[in-house]
Amino acid sequence: MTYNNYAFFLFLRICGLLSSAFILSYGVLESQLYFIIGGAVFTLGFFINIYRYVTKRFVEMDDFFESVKYRDFSRWFVEDRGSQDMRRLHKGFNLVNRTIKEINNDRQAQFVYLQKILAMVNVGIIAFNVETGAVLWINDSFLKLLDFPSFKNISFVKSRRPEIFEELFDKYHTTITSTTLRMRQEDIEVLISDTVFEVEDTSFKLVVIQNIEDTLNHNESEAWKKLLSVMTHEIMNSIAPISSLAETLETNLKESIEKPALQLTDPEDVLAGISSIKKRSEGLMKFAQTYRSLNKVTHLNRTEVYAKDLLDSIQNLLQPSIKEKEVKLEFEVSNPKLQLEIDSYLIEQVLINLIVNAIEATEDFESPQVMVQAMTNSKGNIQIIIRDNGSGIPAEIMESVFVPFFSTKNRGSGIGLSLSKQIMTLHQGKIQLRNLEPRGTEARLIF
Repeated sequence: MTYNNYAFFLFLRICGLLSSAFILSYGVLESQLYFIIGGAVFTLGFFINIYRYVTKRFVEMDDFFESVKYRDFSRWFVEDRGSQDMRRLHKGFNLVNRTIKEINNDRQAQFVYLQKILAMVNVGIIAFNVETGAVLWINDSFLKLLDFPSFKNISFVKSRRPEIFEELFDKYHTTITSTTLRMRQEDIEVLISDTVFEVEDTSFKLVVIQNIEDTLNHNESEAWKKLLSVMTHEIMNSIAPISSLAETLETNLKESIEKPALQLTDPEDVLAGISSIKKRSEGLMKFAQTYRSLNKVTHLNRTEVYAKDLLDSIQNLLQPSIKEKEVKLEFEVSNPKLQLEIDSYLIEQVLINLIVNAIEATEDFESPQVMVQAMTNSKGNIQIIIRDNGSGIPAEIMESVFVPFFSTKNRGSGIGLSLSKQIMTLHQGKIQLRNLEPRGTEARLIF
């Protein structure tokens, strides 16, 4: 039923009531008994009709609103009996009920879908009321990870495992935090993150916990395999010729001792052999010292440094050594007031290493050029970019350049990029490499 139809039918009944009231008034003024009786009957009849008409619709609407109040949308209102306006009213009620049921079904389907996803992920998730501690949602991974039975309130954890309760529910982790949880049988390494959200006037806390013990063990194992493989290769390369040369010298000296009159061993050959052994031994010592340098960088001495001052220092340091190379080395800072909170000594080491690599990559090309820029990216992060127009990095070794001791050069230790990556990680930043078109390389330090 439309509002206009309802108003029209009500208007007709009111007009009838007014007409009958006019007849009644006329009969009273003119003392006409028939008009009085007729007017009174019609007035009463129209009044009762209007009352029933309005009351019936208000009763229907009250009934509908009552079902809405108690969220009962299963009722069906008759659409094929009664007056046309009542049929239309019932159709409107049924349409509202169908729409709300469809919305509820969609929400229920989404909720079930979300439940299934959260139940399947191998990450512990719990949401609870901040004030009452009542659990809003918890998945099986959370219970399995912490070896808990299902519980309805976090006070269960507080009474049984107060140290875990404090770490998970009392503390607020503004960033993803790595910590060790003391379990009954073992300690486990986990990542914890949480956030607080509000629904109407109620605050809830969502806690996510992930076991990284297996991942750490796997990564550590793989790292050790790679490291031992590289170290074994490097050490064997040095020890094998030392052992072979020492064995040769030993044989010659034994023969000279047994047959001194023959003078089978030339002293100069012995000295040359000993010199070779010494050089190889020094190379092995240098390798060991290089390995140690990978473990030196464990903490930072941060200070506020202007990017311009940092690049000026690098330029002054490198300019004399590149004059004879005829490389065009340029420095550019987007904003003179751009500042970084860094360990300037370590970042200088990273920049020197990257710039030297870039210079060496341009040696066999005409018009060699290296550009160093400091700027902020679209996210507001400070970044330093080193670009060259050299040979680039072969695609097949791009993933290996950060592996310790990996190098394609005849000289060098192969730890420059590894050390640079470690330094950037300590600064909570990262280093990215990519090839440029048509040639060249870009190294990007993002802080």
